[in-house]
Amino acid sequence: MTAVLHPDTLAVHAGRSDLESLGVHALPIDLSTTNPLPDIERGGDSYEAMATGGRPPADGSMVYARLWNPTVARFEEALAELEHAEASVAFASGMAAMTAVILAHGPATGKHHVVAVRPLYGGTDHLLGSGLLGIETTYCHPEQVASSIRSDTGLVVVETPANPTLDIADIAAVVAQAGGVPVVVDNTFATPVLQNPIDLGAAMSLHSATKYLGGHGDVIAGVVACSEQTAEALRRVRAVTGGLLHPLGAYLLHRGLTTLPVRMRAQQESARRIVQWLIDRPEVAEVFYPGLDGDPRGILERQMRGTGAMIAMRMRGGYAAASAVTSATELFTHAVSLGGVDSLIQHPAALTHRPVPPEARPAADVLRLSIGLENADDLIADLARAFAAAPALERELREAR
Repeated sequence: MTAVLHPDTLAVHAGRSDLESLGVHALPIDLSTTNPLPDIERGGDSYEAMATGGRPPADGSMVYARLWNPTVARFEEALAELEHAEASVAFASGMAAMTAVILAHGPATGKHHVVAVRPLYGGTDHLLGSGLLGIETTYCHPEQVASSIRSDTGLVVVETPANPTLDIADIAAVVAQAGGVPVVVDNTFATPVLQNPIDLGAAMSLHSATKYLGGHGDVIAGVVACSEQTAEALRRVRAVTGGLLHPLGAYLLHRGLTTLPVRMRAQQESARRIVQWLIDRPEVAEVFYPGLDGDPRGILERQMRGTGAMIAMRMRGGYAAASAVTSATELFTHAVSLGGVDSLIQHPAALTHRPVPPEARPAADVLRLSIGLENADDLIADLARAFAAAPALERELREAR
């Protein structure tokens, strides 16, 4: 794209520059696992170029789908444009994407230390502390990043808004504290519609594309927006480890991007209405949502264009009440994941954050809501019914014990 386009327009048109030359209007899906080679020399050169993180040579071949696929490449181009990045690299899942980022900036560079700002998605937190990737992790708060950096630190990991309590970290401040250490921001909750970490100095913006980018709960994927140099390192890890995104998944994600801005705005508007209702409910001890404190540090104004569609809340009555509410909703599906067109409710401590050490795990009375595209009044009524049913369900749980 040569003109500067509004994000709404970009979401529809990005990554489609070659469609006219192909003579098609809708996105094509290339399912080829292998590709013809022009000759041995050019085939070999193509293989080497892509296996080491490069792109297919103009006079060569794509060789093999583990190295390159045009359907995946179109989605990567589109996401890079939305994230104001030079490139992006797609993976089979968000965890595959995070694993590649850690490997590319840790052991592959001789660095074996990572600084991680908590809270984080439970899977990321667990991966960083598992020892599986040959790294040591120092967990800290945003203001402790500088003091946590060591000579062998290869990466700083931060998620904002954070999963599940929507904590907001100042990306530019974290980058400044990191010095020359690359910062990866998990941008899953905000999406490129509301936040662009690379504009704030981050080296990478990572997404569990399973969530808002796909938007319909029918594809698992991850993607990292970054510089072309970083993309080469990530593509090399992807080629060697095989964490590639299937072309059908890439097609669904690329199609999902076209409605991302309108979905995000509609879901956010409903979330704001539900938050205002929850604040006054006696059953709710605390609501977690960006901006409820009035943004005294001005972070939201500086780095975000909205507050998103995720909500967390602490229930009065502890775990028993939280458990009862998840069992009583009808429109809110009791399920993990988020960012789809239908609303979800889940208990982070028991599910997504179960592997996190107790001292960093969300409280047992915390529930997380992902607001979908249903009517906000219907969602509020569903929660009201669940709240009303909670005492009876709590008694049933006690009697069952």
